Order: sequence, then C-alpha cells, then structure tokens
Amino acid sequence: MLLFSALLPPDQVVRSLRAHLAPLQEEVTAPRWVPPRHWHVTLGFYGEADPDERVEWLTKALAGHHAPTLRLQGAGAFSRVLYLGVYSEGLTELATAAGAGDERPYLPHLTIARTEGDVPAELPKRLGGYVSEPWTALEAVLMRSELTGSGSRYSIVARFPLESRQAGGGAA
Repeated sequence: MLLFSALLPPDQVVRSLRAHLAPLQEEVTAPRWVPPRHWHVTLGFYGEADPDERVEWLTKALAGHHAPTLRLQGAGAFSRVLYLGVYSEGLTELATAAGAGDERPYLPHLTIARTEGDVPAELPKRLGGYVSEPWTALEAVLMRSELTGSGSRYSIVARFPLESRQAGGGAA
C-alpha cells in the first residue's frame, strides 16, 4: 500500500478531458491510458507510510492553506509518462506544505498515459492545444494505492478542506 496526497479534478473537467482524449485513444492504443477515476494532481508522495500518522501530519500541514484555482493546459512527457500541465497560483506552495519537492523539484501535472518506452513525440504535440476550464480545489485528499492483479486500485483515506479565497483573489 502506497500513500499520496492529491487534488481531484471535478466532474465537468473529467467529462471535457474524456471527450477530448476519446479520438486519440481510439487511434493510438500503444500507451496504457490512465482511467479517469485515477486522474489526480499529486501534492506529495509518501510511499509506504502509516495512514493515521499521515492524516495527523497533513491535518496540521495543510491547515490554513487556500484552495487553489487550477487549469489543465499543454502536454508533455517524462520517464514514460504522458501528462497534461497544471497551472495555478498557490499550487506549488500547497504541494510544498504537503511534502512535495523534498526529493525532486515539483512539477504539477495530471498523468493521462504510461508507456513501456519513450513517449512518442507526436502525443504531447497532439494534446498541446487542450485547455480545461478553471476549477477551484476546495479540498485535498490522502489517497491509498494498492496493487491488484488488474492494476492499481485507489481509495480516499481522508479529506482536508482548503480555505476559500475571497472574491477577487487568486485566480489562475
């Protein structure tokens, strides 16, 4: 069992992205497309950790942090991963509070596919024009990832409310 904290895209963004990806997924079957139920923006990765201790730690670490407004835009690849970029004011600070950046620089992204080898250069180019509507992440979640015979299974361990910004502040 592995633990990580994340922000989850709302239903309207998931629907929009699914519709945008559908033609490409039908045409290009080589990557393993990540199912929409697994789409998330990672804040911090904790590996094998005690869930109760991590909940206690995150409750304190995320207290008082503002809800970021995010949007998906542009695409890229790294280490056999095809992703969409995530843009937001305040996201890096929230992720740092959640433990990101301890071992490598934080790159906010939403993984949409994995490959056995290098990601074909055509895929990020073909997805580069996608821009989601902005959304405000009113909560962070602690997720559990368990490997099963049919792949990973994610479940929410805990939710952490984030403070709403006042009108006029913090849009992406």
